[in-house]
Amino acid sequence: MMSRILAYTSPAMGHLFPLMPLLLELHARGHRVHVKTLASQVGMVRAQGLEAEPIDPRIEAVRIEDYAAKGPVQALSAFAQAVSTRGAFDAPDLLAAADTVGPDAVIVDINAWGALCAAEARGGAWATFSPYTPSLRSRSVPPFGPGLPPMPGPLGTVRDAVVRRLTIGAVEKAFMPRLTQLRARQGLGPVLDTDEFFRRTSLLLVMTSEPFEYPRTDWEDNVRLIGALPWEPPVAAPDWVSDPGEPFVLVTTSSEYQADEALARAAVEGLAGEPYRVVVTMPAGVADLGALPANVRLERFVPHGPVLARSAVAVTHGGMGATQKALSAGVPCVVVPFGRDQLEVAARVRHARAGVRLAKGRLTPHGLRDAVGRAAMMADGARRVAAGYRAAGGAGAGADELESLLRKSPRSSESESTLRSPDGP
Repeated sequence: MMSRILAYTSPAMGHLFPLMPLLLELHARGHRVHVKTLASQVGMVRAQGLEAEPIDPRIEAVRIEDYAAKGPVQALSAFAQAVSTRGAFDAPDLLAAADTVGPDAVIVDINAWGALCAAEARGGAWATFSPYTPSLRSRSVPPFGPGLPPMPGPLGTVRDAVVRRLTIGAVEKAFMPRLTQLRARQGLGPVLDTDEFFRRTSLLLVMTSEPFEYPRTDWEDNVRLIGALPWEPPVAAPDWVSDPGEPFVLVTTSSEYQADEALARAAVEGLAGEPYRVVVTMPAGVADLGALPANVRLERFVPHGPVLARSAVAVTHGGMGATQKALSAGVPCVVVPFGRDQLEVAARVRHARAGVRLAKGRLTPHGLRDAVGRAAMMADGARRVAAGYRAAGGAGAGADELESLLRKSPRSSESESTLRSPDGP
């Protein structure tokens, strides 16, 4: 059955890239896939054989400046403020794209709040994708935000209830009126909280899995963990990647600016002269790091896959994409979280015994060098995580779930006849 599928992303490469394996799998199965995404990535998506158009430029103009926040509550507030502001633009943008494409199914980024409302109001088959662990309640997992480890038993239950009220609860009080307004514009009633909002979807595809993710037994059947989907544009690796030498340490900063130059500077100084070839990538813009030691290379972009294949450790800012890409390759991580979901990512790396968490406030060249040495001894944990990702099914499992959703949709049979070739059966 051939269907039209519209995928809508927020303005973040860290959300588009993990979605690409799923979209390419759907395309390979014969579905017509149209993507609305960052203007800078439209050409790349088209080069992969998919249809693509840019999102409304007003969405990209709204910046998330949570890197200046003091503490997780302020950071969550800044994030929610930006995402709800974008929602006023991404809701009509999604509906306009749907009018043009006529999709049988819509896949919406969990960070495109207005588009989520529009997809719900439009009806039909629609799914949400989340490249990070969503902030859904679970009895066995601490509330999203501060990166707390699980605490079983009655004491943990009390702790989590108090912390949720002080973090997510405090943030929701500030922005729930704006979310209610976004929903009202689409003719939808209010929801109690973001937990209920994110659960409104027919299918929530989460791009992670155990043992990186904490075990949960109380999520609904429509929440499907499909494992990490590491992907990057098919670009040839530089010749120096395959040169013989010491193992690499890959140091990555955010693709969306987060004032994380301090991580690159600590790596340059702390790993100078160490028995590694250090590759620092700064996709949001290369900072002036001064004179580089002989064993350090600075790049704005280099394909991570070939570097990780020869790496002993990856040092990340805690972005889910960069961290899971390293763990998928069986490479342990040092995670220095700077905001957003990164405290949660760091906590899960430590929980899985697949690396080391280093607090931003304790980031020094000496501290980073020590953390790299400790993480290098944790490759077994990283390989366990990689095996868990593979077992979750990846893009194939996600495509199966979407096709199942399509089969249940009343629009599927109409689309099949519309898209069938005139010369076909």
